[in-house]
Amino acid sequence: MEQTFTFIIEVVGTFAFAISGIRLAAYKKFDLFGAFTIGLVTATGGGTLRDVLLNLPVFWLQTPLYLIITGLALAVVVMFRKTLVSHNRLLFTFDAVGLALFVVIGIQKTLEAGYPMWGAIVMGTVTGSFGGVVRDILINEEPLFFRKDIYATTCIAGGFIYWIMNLLGAGLIVQQLGCAVTVIGLRVCALRYNWRLPVLSSEIRGD
Repeated sequence: MEQTFTFIIEVVGTFAFAISGIRLAAYKKFDLFGAFTIGLVTATGGGTLRDVLLNLPVFWLQTPLYLIITGLALAVVVMFRKTLVSHNRLLFTFDAVGLALFVVIGIQKTLEAGYPMWGAIVMGTVTGSFGGVVRDILINEEPLFFRKDIYATTCIAGGFIYWIMNLLGAGLIVQQLGCAVTVIGLRVCALRYNWRLPVLSSEIRGD
């Protein structure tokens, strides 16, 4: 049951992140191959870096599933392009869902590899956010990760919720859901209430 739930999380997260990447590529008027590449990078970039750092086999090279999911995401964007490309809130929704679910997957896989929880939180943040960083660089946008938006911070917060529930002895599915809901909830609140982190300014103000 728990393995099935984790697999579902990974599939849904991959699809959501692929949609967010392909949607941005469509907005930038990329061709189909370029859009597919951006979607794949968005969906697999974070997990690839995680596996390399943990010295694990790169997950998407073990099965064509992730290529297939990205292809399906591309087909969805092509069929519903007018709706998906013109509504920024849809992009936010797919990005928030992908972020939350990939944080969960990153934490789970790091723990399974025998690393401590603090390392798992770091790898969860990497898994959730690095694909978006590469996506933004490839489409010539300032990475959302480095902006003042509450983004990577939500990954860390979700990781701590996962940790707390683990310490309390909650079941694995409850830990995963608690982490995902925290990440999505914080992202939604950040958008709705315009939450921002302080900006590091180079300006020198006089007395």
